[in-house]
Amino acid sequence: MSRAEYVDDEPYGDDGPGDPGSDDGRHADRAAGDGARPERTFAALPPARGRGFAHTWWGQEWLKALEDTALDGEQLRRGRKQAREGAVGAVCVRPGRITAVVRDRDRTPYRSDVLLREFTGAEWERLLEVVVDRSGHIAALLDRDMPPQLAEDAAAVGVELLPGIGDLEPECGCEAWDHCTHTAALCYQLARLLDEDPYVLLLMRGRGERELLDELQVRSAARAARHLPRTVEDAAPPVPEGVPAREAFAAPGPPPLPAPPPAVAAPGRPPALAGGTDPAEGLDVAALEFLAADAAVRAQRLLAEALAPGHATTPVPAALTVWEDTVRLTTAGPPAPIATRLATGCGRDRTDLARAVRAWEHGGAAALTILEDEWTPDAEALARARAQLAAAWEEDEQAPRLRATGNRWTVVGTDLQVRYGRDGRWWPYRRERGRWWPAGPAGHDPAGALAMPGPES
Repeated sequence: MSRAEYVDDEPYGDDGPGDPGSDDGRHADRAAGDGARPERTFAALPPARGRGFAHTWWGQEWLKALEDTALDGEQLRRGRKQAREGAVGAVCVRPGRITAVVRDRDRTPYRSDVLLREFTGAEWERLLEVVVDRSGHIAALLDRDMPPQLAEDAAAVGVELLPGIGDLEPECGCEAWDHCTHTAALCYQLARLLDEDPYVLLLMRGRGERELLDELQVRSAARAARHLPRTVEDAAPPVPEGVPAREAFAAPGPPPLPAPPPAVAAPGRPPALAGGTDPAEGLDVAALEFLAADAAVRAQRLLAEALAPGHATTPVPAALTVWEDTVRLTTAGPPAPIATRLATGCGRDRTDLARAVRAWEHGGAAALTILEDEWTPDAEALARARAQLAAAWEEDEQAPRLRATGNRWTVVGTDLQVRYGRDGRWWPYRRERGRWWPAGPAGHDPAGALAMPGPES
């Protein structure tokens, strides 16, 4: 989705926001000057394609707060469908509140509001100190990103950035006492806006973007000043008297810093080695050439990742186990003799290795864990999974009958199954030759996972 446009609009009166059809696509970002509170208004978004509303982790946490709070899964399903069909008008975001006109299928408009508690002055003090304390946090916010570490650091000082259960309070002209279709549709639509700009969440918490960045700049300067000498006694030892300007300009300057290495378009080719392929004879040249080619591919990928924005704040991935690395190497498509050696050395039969390779192709080490890890969700995870399943099919769709075993839900009477991961994602599986095989990548929608096409025959 492209970045949402803003729309210039008059402040809402008692009758609520204006007609979403009147949006002209212009920008409106009211600053908090002369005592006015910051406010942003976003033009009505086009109908959503596909099933997903949030792709960032913070957008998904927003929807999780909605889905964990609402008591009626049917209202959520209808609200999601209305949001997908474009029934939500222009969205106004202010501290503590979002507002929009949401139209029913009969075109009846309802002013809908969702309230979120603003941070207190003390909470903002703690949050700003956390952000200033790490330059990576400031860089991420400037890039309109919100790393999970920022939320964790904020939580460590008692500030919960993301809403939780019961934090999203609905108010709607339809006078429903819980989240209704209209407030649910508004929340789903706001998740799309949050994906594009996390400052929307910070505005709801009480601070506009400009005000926030100005405050961070002041605090950063003050922090830097605290490290300067405060008195003559604290100052560094006197430096020698300088040299004449003519000599200074004539002297060669320090060499410039080297530029970052350029990106590599393709991995290099391994050297051609001479020798046999029988391990009993000593060096297996074919295996060594394969490993060298694999190392070149990994090096090219690691360089590309190192040059990508935000690499410094990206968590270091866990080291692979021997089994995981065996599967990874087999996925690379080694020559038949090397594939045989890998299959023999891993202690698994060929079918196990083939299933593991297919899992790796769909999601790496995480997918391999889902293939082999059968676990029983605790009460909270089970309730969350059941809520997702209940909301996965629209009111005019026939939901399948599911039989649950641990974290695995099988469609009764079919060869279809979805597996629930510890991270809340769903993985599709198909029964082939009497065993369950991975059938696609993970997703947050179980219905979408079950709709994954099967393997090509």
